[in-house]
Parts: sequence; C-alpha cells; structure tokens
Amino acid sequence: MTEGDRATVVIVPGLRDHVSDHWQTHLAQQLPRTRTVPPLEQDRLSRWAQVAALQEALSGLSGRVLLAAHSAGVLTTVHWARQHGGLGIDGALLVAPPDFDTALPDGYPSPHELREHGWSPVPRLRLPFPSIVAAGRNDPLARFARVAELARDWDSRLVGLGPAGHVNPAAGYGPWPRAVELLRELGLEQESSTSA
Repeated sequence: MTEGDRATVVIVPGLRDHVSDHWQTHLAQQLPRTRTVPPLEQDRLSRWAQVAALQEALSGLSGRVLLAAHSAGVLTTVHWARQHGGLGIDGALLVAPPDFDTALPDGYPSPHELREHGWSPVPRLRLPFPSIVAAGRNDPLARFARVAELARDWDSRLVGLGPAGHVNPAAGYGPWPRAVELLRELGLEQESSTSA
C-alpha cells in the first residue's frame, strides 16, 4: 500500500476544550494520517462556525477521508453533510451524539440556546456516506432510544457500547482501541503508527 492509498482520518471534536486524555486525542497520536478540527476561539456555540471549521479542515485533502466525530461533533458532521453534500467522505464514525432537542444536565446550554445557535432541528436525512453510530446505553446527554432513532434516520449501523456514559474521560475513555476497530470497518487500513 502506498502512502497515497491511506485514508486521512479527520477528527471532529464536540464543543469542549482540548482534552489530552480524550480518546480522539489518543487516536490522533496513534494513526499516521489525521487532521483535527481545531477548537474555536470565538463563536464556539455557533453551529455555522463549527460547520465552517470542519469544511476548512477538509479543504485541500486528497485521497480517502474518514471522519471520527464525538458528541456535538457528530451533529456538526450531519449538518455539514446536509450543507455540503458529503462529497469526498468515505465513511464516518459517529460517537455519542447528544440530544440537543431535549433539556441537557445542568451546566449545558438549554434547548433554546442551541436552537438559537443553529443546532436544532437536527438533520434526520440519510447520510451520503457509510457510517457507524456508537453510543453508551447510559449517556447523560441522550437516551439510547433517541440515538437509535438518529442512527436509523441517518442509515447508520448502530453499535451499543453498554454502560459507556458519554464515551469521554469522565466515563473512563482515554485510549479507546474500539475506535480503530470501528474505523477499520469503514475502510481504515490495518497499519498504524504505533510501531513508529
């Protein structure tokens, strides 16, 4: 396999700051070709700004591209796909999508704030690329039944992760080898940079 045949994995974080022990951070360090959508300094809660940041991260990439999105990054991805058609994406791993249409726990934006910033309604159309939705059955940001509805509407394969919470460091998810396994199902090559 030549270097040009490798897929680039574009990592789409949620609305959090950079977290060194997040599984996406570990994934970026593990794989040979990644690009991470950087956190926004301004307009972080703006869906439009988040979609534009994803589009910017995708610009200039050639060859096969996979997305690895978490939390609000999943919703950024589906809004981006609706706006830009999903061209050039070979697959997406969509982990722990939140339910922005219902009240979240204390400390999170209200449904009204999220609607004002363009997140609602969440696109419910079939995604134009293969995708896997992976979610915990006890995620405080979304009931599993709601996630299952989204996966069905997006035509994504649903993977239940058991009691995995929000699949973040607070739930014990720093390094997460399952992410690589799921990306391989979407076409990621076997070789990684862990041996380097």
